[in-house]
Amino acid sequence: QVQLVESGGGLVQTGGSLRLSCAASGCTFSNYAMGWFRQAPGKEREFVATISWSGGSTYYADSVKGRFTISRDNAKNTVYLQMNSLKPEDTAVYSCAADWTGRLGRVPRLSHEYDYWGQGTQVTVSS
Repeated sequence: QVQLVESGGGLVQTGGSLRLSCAASGCTFSNYAMGWFRQAPGKEREFVATISWSGGSTYYADSVKGRFTISRDNAKNTVYLQMNSLKPEDTAVYSCAADWTGRLGRVPRLSHEYDYWGQGTQVTVSS
């Protein structure tokens, strides 16, 4: 069974940085596109970033483009989200998700496309 475990969340001041990690187990990690989503209190889950199985393709939400970077290390079964220039509106629970794509270079952006989800990690940006 595929398990995804996020880490790296915390409290940071406006303009600060955090690096989230998501470790996968129970799967052939390189068969999966990976995504990050977030959900703030009282709001719907929203797409943040996605990366293809090889790391060769990425896609970002407009709200984080230029500030966040998604990457992956298939040897470590881990996907990362480097978050810079954080703003209070980035405050949310961040979850990683896995979508089986074989080795196609898809970069899914819709939550229903993903097969597995982590529990999430809280990111709080203070003003």
